[in-house]
Amino acid sequence: MSPRGARARRANGKKRMTWLAAGIVVLGGTGVTAVAASASGEDVVPGDGTRQATAHALALGGEDPKRRALPRTATQTFSLVGVSWENSGDVFEGTAQIRTREAATGAWSAWRDLDFGVRAPESTEGGEAEVRGASEPLWVGPSDGVEARVVADVGETAVPDALRLDMIDPGEPVKAKGKGRSDGAGKGAGPTTSSGTSQTASAEPAPTGVPTTAAGTSEVPAPSATPTGSAPGTDPTQGPTGDPTLAPTGDPTAAPTGDPTAAPTDDPTGSPTADSTDGPATTPSRTSGTGSAAPAAPAVVSRAEWGADESLVQNAPSYLNKVDAVFVHHTAGTNDYACADSPAIIRAILTFHVKTNGWNDVGYNFFVDKCGTVFEGRAGGTDRPVLGAHTYGFNGYSSGISLLGDYESGGTPTAAAQRAIADLAAWKLGLHGVDPEARVTLTAAADTGVWTKGQAATLHTVSGHRDGYATLCPGASLYAALPEIRTAAGASAHATGN
Repeated sequence: MSPRGARARRANGKKRMTWLAAGIVVLGGTGVTAVAASASGEDVVPGDGTRQATAHALALGGEDPKRRALPRTATQTFSLVGVSWENSGDVFEGTAQIRTREAATGAWSAWRDLDFGVRAPESTEGGEAEVRGASEPLWVGPSDGVEARVVADVGETAVPDALRLDMIDPGEPVKAKGKGRSDGAGKGAGPTTSSGTSQTASAEPAPTGVPTTAAGTSEVPAPSATPTGSAPGTDPTQGPTGDPTLAPTGDPTAAPTGDPTAAPTDDPTGSPTADSTDGPATTPSRTSGTGSAAPAAPAVVSRAEWGADESLVQNAPSYLNKVDAVFVHHTAGTNDYACADSPAIIRAILTFHVKTNGWNDVGYNFFVDKCGTVFEGRAGGTDRPVLGAHTYGFNGYSSGISLLGDYESGGTPTAAAQRAIADLAAWKLGLHGVDPEARVTLTAAADTGVWTKGQAATLHTVSGHRDGYATLCPGASLYAALPEIRTAAGASAHATGN
């Protein structure tokens, strides 16, 4: 954990979120204060079936400077939980565990660990006054009680300052009423499917290395254009794994492709802005970086379709000059979710990233669930090089794809999920003329625990989060599958030239 100290605040005049409804309540007679807040500025008509996402927090108490705890406490209903602290630069080294009470049955879960591998982005977004340090959020399903304990490692003198438990209820999709984004970013920019019925696995030949599965009926919101390939079923089979020993090598003599230390600027017109030293950015067109016709886009469920609350996103997106690499992540949490719950999980992560982390939008550019459905993440256009907040030190070059679930503690990525990641990576990199089976040398924009700031990092163009930052993400089994995912990406119908 980094040394305690006064936190630097940056005032840049940007409009930030407004907490429209906040109150102080004491839950369960424990004397613990909870702050409840509305997560949306939308008006909801009573009885229209919609419900705003909500975020509330519980302070963790205790006299021991190295330990904080919360006894079993009744709470408002929530489905996703994490811990956070005041200083985003204070890297937590310790253990955080929670157990929750299932709202439907009253049964308490076993203790579950929270993962720590999150850093605020190295761009200006990460320097905002509202930005907090935080764990990865954990999806637990509808719950109405919680117990928590946080313990600092032996070498630490204290847990972080202002340590709290953050709980999110994803609500139901809120109908837009004109109070959210005004630039049109993220409003279904990517092509989507036209119905909730999946295609059969034989509709398109399987990419090399990733087997297809028998498809059933999709459990996700019905998107709006016909996909070119097979959509996932609700019970996909397990996919193959690759070589976990295959890791990128650092080559300090190789020339970096740019300098992401220059923070991108926000352009309220929605036009891309320069983020590196290799020339001004231009609006991406439907051609690849080689000048050939752009590859066909895979089906993507838009933000509007999964119910993003656009009123949370207060600042226009920033853009890269080029997407040089894709980083693959997992959301951690649980693999025991129904694919019908994927939109709610993503809504909860969006709310956590904004209300807890203090970021402008959800960090990942795309999500994939275990049924192989692809969801639009951060707003700004699926076919444009949107600056995300997913891989500290390398956000300025890359796009982030996060697979819902935990692939470190026994979970195995399904064949449908692997194929979806391969197709998405092939298409996204193909828009910029990048080979998904190649390597690229990038300059680290910060000290990441793997690379030092300014070091030339040679990485796969499709890399795991752990290749760029010191973390277990994307989990051992998903990381082991990356070699075959790269091969599948190279053979994908969505790759340039295929």
